[in-house]
Amino acid sequence: MKPINFILALTLLAACGQPSGNSSTSDSHIAADGQTTAELQHLAEQYVRLGLTVGLYDGDFVDAYYGPDSLKPAARPVTDSASFPKDSLLAAVKQLSQQLDSVRQKTAGGDSATKMLSQRAAWMQSQLTAFDRRIRIFSGELSGFDEESKGLFGVVAPQKSEAELKTLVAKLDSTLPGKGNVGARFQQLANRFIIPKTRLDTVFKTAIAECRKRTLQHYSLPPSESFTLEYVNNKPWNGYNWYKGNYRSVIQINTDIQIFIDRAIDVGSHESYPGHHVYNMLLEKNLYRDRGWVEISLYPLFSPQSLIAEGSANYGISLVFPGEEKVAFAREKLLPLAGLDTTGIAAYFRALEIKDELNYARNEAARGLINGTMTEAAAKQWMMSYALMNEETAAKSVSFIRRNRSYVINYNYGKDLVRQYIERPGAGPDERWTRFGLLLSNPVTPGEMGGK
Repeated sequence: MKPINFILALTLLAACGQPSGNSSTSDSHIAADGQTTAELQHLAEQYVRLGLTVGLYDGDFVDAYYGPDSLKPAARPVTDSASFPKDSLLAAVKQLSQQLDSVRQKTAGGDSATKMLSQRAAWMQSQLTAFDRRIRIFSGELSGFDEESKGLFGVVAPQKSEAELKTLVAKLDSTLPGKGNVGARFQQLANRFIIPKTRLDTVFKTAIAECRKRTLQHYSLPPSESFTLEYVNNKPWNGYNWYKGNYRSVIQINTDIQIFIDRAIDVGSHESYPGHHVYNMLLEKNLYRDRGWVEISLYPLFSPQSLIAEGSANYGISLVFPGEEKVAFAREKLLPLAGLDTTGIAAYFRALEIKDELNYARNEAARGLINGTMTEAAAKQWMMSYALMNEETAAKSVSFIRRNRSYVINYNYGKDLVRQYIERPGAGPDERWTRFGLLLSNPVTPGEMGGK
């Protein structure tokens, strides 16, 4: 927890200063009521200042920021331990949300440019609902799993009963070679495709390069875009994209646990192309830099934005490798680079398709942990039985849930909502790429994707 002078925090939250005057955050090209546009821009700057102020206390709150330095709160170290200003932060969230609601009412039913102002205001309001919930969580005011996920991410994920999960496990049982325990048989098959650690860098860079090549066939990306690939350990996640702004990312791969060949494709695509790296770049280019929407420069991790980010990153894997193309790429390119035999790779990927549906079992483990109806040991066993995780992966998942709580719904329910949004009846591959690009370039809320 990073202390900040309490009076300074109150000063920042009261009026949040005057507009920064930074020309890059001007929305003057929009042919709408100039006064309302200026008002919304000022509120957007307040939104950024408020989020960055919360981030001075909650180290996990801000996932990325690439906006003006003038909006950053000036933290002043103090000698005594500063208490978390929960009440003043919540009051600031409420006041800003009310001001944005006023803008929405003034811009309702206008022309396309005016509607754009209303859309911006609505998007910030949905994000502020998450600010409120996260501030409460950080201060120790906890709630049940569904109430928390609704407050943070704007949706409640559907529950999967044990009977539904058992049906999926039985379906997987019928596809796996051999007889006996399903989890053990799946792991036996998977263990053929563990990437030796000495080959990780080559395999991951090859997978990411292919994802980039395929993405560039559909999108024009900024010429200066780049990423740095790092290998780390002692993390609760498999991979992470730290977006740095100016179209640059640091992508980290966690080497704590064994990495299977499919993860090179999945994590590589999820974190890079057309996943988080592309998502953040398109938002920065199309909304922050081209339109001057300063609110986009702040990415609060625990917010509806993450439902879109994680859902689109997971959906993007099948978009960049449709049908059997992922199997073919693994067989022809990655497995030889990893020094692994290709025997059984098609059966392994068929099993993974069913196992992907079992990912909702992790939601139920998180629900049990947060609601207090499961112990950590029970949650770990649940994920081994119904998500077919091995022991080390299940333990890592428990660690992830303890830190990030209901965030897990973004990976599966978020993916399903993105698929629902993209795959309209009759939509072919090109149209899916087009709709995907629009999703990644606009302030879409979960409600607009059909989330409840």
